[in-house]
Amino acid sequence: MNLFDDLKWRGLIKDVAGEDLKEKLNQGGLTFYIGADPSADSLHIGQLPTFLVAERLRRAGHRPIILVGGATGRVGDPRGTKEREKSDVTVVEHNFEKIKLQMKKLFGEDTLVVNNYDWFKNYNFIDFLRDVGKYINVSYMINKDLVKRQMESGISYAEFSYMLIQGYDFKYIHDHYGADLQFGGSDQWGNLTTGIELIRKLNNEEVYAFSCPLTLDSTGRKIGKSEGNALWLDKNKTSSYELYQFLINFEDIMMEKYLKVYTFLSKEEIEDILEQHNKHPEKRLAQKTLAQEVLTFLHGEDEYNQAVKISEKLFSGDISTFTSVDVEIAFKGLTPYVTEDDKNIVDLLVESSICSSKREAREFLGNGSISVNGEKVQDLDFQVTRDVAIDSKYVVIRRGKKKYYIVKFN
Repeated sequence: MNLFDDLKWRGLIKDVAGEDLKEKLNQGGLTFYIGADPSADSLHIGQLPTFLVAERLRRAGHRPIILVGGATGRVGDPRGTKEREKSDVTVVEHNFEKIKLQMKKLFGEDTLVVNNYDWFKNYNFIDFLRDVGKYINVSYMINKDLVKRQMESGISYAEFSYMLIQGYDFKYIHDHYGADLQFGGSDQWGNLTTGIELIRKLNNEEVYAFSCPLTLDSTGRKIGKSEGNALWLDKNKTSSYELYQFLINFEDIMMEKYLKVYTFLSKEEIEDILEQHNKHPEKRLAQKTLAQEVLTFLHGEDEYNQAVKISEKLFSGDISTFTSVDVEIAFKGLTPYVTEDDKNIVDLLVESSICSSKREAREFLGNGSISVNGEKVQDLDFQVTRDVAIDSKYVVIRRGKKKYYIVKFN
C-alpha cells in the first residue's frame, strides 16, 4: 500500500489542499513541517497520532521540520472555548527547550526544530500589517470554523491575529527551509490554508497541506491536556506504568482505530490481531499490543518490560518482590502516610485512616482483609517496622481486593 492510501486507510487524512498531493506524498522527497504548542513542556498522548504521521512521512523519504511556537504560544489560538491565559515568557522558553529535546529523541538527533519567535521577535508590527495583513481578507478569516465558534463567546484581536501569524510561518519556512507541505490537527485547517493563500499571493507558488482528525475517546471527547485527561509523553511526568495502564484499559470498540493511528503495524498485522482479539476478548490482545507498540516507540523495550512486570505483580498481589522504585511508580498518585516509628498494625491502620476505628481495624484483620507487602496479616500484635518495609522505606497495605495505601518511613 502506498503512503497516501495507507494514511487514508488509517483515518489520518481529513482535509487536503493540493491536487497532486497524493502523487507528491507517494514519490517522497518533500520537506514538510508540523507545529507544536509550547503551552506545556511535553506533548501528550492525544497529540501523538499527528506526530506519528510525521514519522510515517520521514520513513517514506520526506524531510521533517518541527516548529515550536514560541511566538504563537504567547498569543494563543482560538479554540472555540474560553480564551487562553497570557503565557509567561520564561515558561514558554523553557517549554520550547524541553519539547525540542523530546522531538529529537523521538525523531532523531538530526531533526530540525525551529522556533517562530526567532523570526517574529524583531518583526515590526507596522511592517507585518503591510507585508502580511493586507493580503488576507477579514471575511476570509471570520468564515473559518474555529474563529466562528470562538466569536460566539468572544474573541480578542490577539487570538484573531493568530491565523496571520501561523500563515506567515508557512511562508517563512517555505522561503528559508524549502518546506512545501504543512499538516496538523483538523482544528488547525483554517491556519494551514492561510499559509497556502499567502504563498500563492506573495510568491505565486503552489504548496500543500492536509489535516488529521483529532483523536477522540469513545465518548467523543478529545484526548488532550485542555480536556483535563492528559497523559504526557515525558516519562518523568507520566510514568511508563501509568501510560501502560491507560492503554490496556481502552474499550474494545476503540481498538481498531487506535491500532491504526498509534502503531506502525501493517494492515495485515492489525487485521490478524483484531481477529484473534475478537475470538478471545478477555485476553485483551489488542490492548496489550497497542501498549507494547506505543511504549516501545516512546521509551524503549526496558521501560515497557518494567511496566508489564509491575502490572502483573500488582494483579497477582505479588508485592513482596517490589523495590522502592516499583512502589513509587505503581502508586505514584497515592499520598503516603509518613511515620518515623515502628507501629502496631491496629494502631497504624487507625492513625493512617485506613480504618475508622480500632474496632473496625480488628474486624478487617480478623476476616483476612488486610495484607502487608502482599502477605495477609491477621495477628493483632503484628509490628510494622523498617525491617518489614520494602528497602527499609515503604510498606504497601491492601484493604480488601483493590484498596491500596502506602506507609513511608521517614
